[in-house]
Amino acid sequence: MKPLVICDCDEVLLHMVRHFGVWLRERHDISFDMSGGDFARALKRADGSLVEREAMWGLLDGFFPDEMERQTLVPGAAEALAALADQAEIVILTNLGNHCRDARIAQLARFGIAHRVETNQGGKGDPVARLIAELRPSAAVFVDDLAVHHESVAKHAPQVHRLHLVSEPELAPHIPPAPHAHARIDDWGAARAWIEQRLASGPAEG
Repeated sequence: MKPLVICDCDEVLLHMVRHFGVWLRERHDISFDMSGGDFARALKRADGSLVEREAMWGLLDGFFPDEMERQTLVPGAAEALAALADQAEIVILTNLGNHCRDARIAQLARFGIAHRVETNQGGKGDPVARLIAELRPSAAVFVDDLAVHHESVAKHAPQVHRLHLVSEPELAPHIPPAPHAHARIDDWGAARAWIEQRLASGPAEG
């Protein structure tokens, strides 16, 4: 069986927070500051009050899918996936609602990224485990920017190599390495080399 790369999209393949922040300021007079590394405390109204969690999810629903054309490609991401696709199956696992799936597929295709897309809500351990059971790869690598998903995959699919990658340079310095990831690399050139090595090495040891 071919090896498998399971890759997140936002802040891994496509920049999101920088464009989300511009949209929040333009449309809602809300500032967005991720310097504290906490998304839940990053949104503030003009009076300085925090945007509540439920309201934050509503704003994200306003951004996806209607404002997705604002997003830009992370340097080196498309080239790395194209090279990896010569040796591995690629699946994009993105935490968006199913109603955004077609828009995400079309968005990625505009950047020359045409691979299977799976949408998901919540932790990614279960969907990763399902993909492993379905595709039975010789080795698998999971790439994501959020530590919570690496913890979930470590629990549900420990045989998967886990790479923590945060592509936004304004965000990356404020995000500590995910404790449950095997490595932290924020550059796609170096990440590609690491992934290729893991795909050739067989399953992870947990």
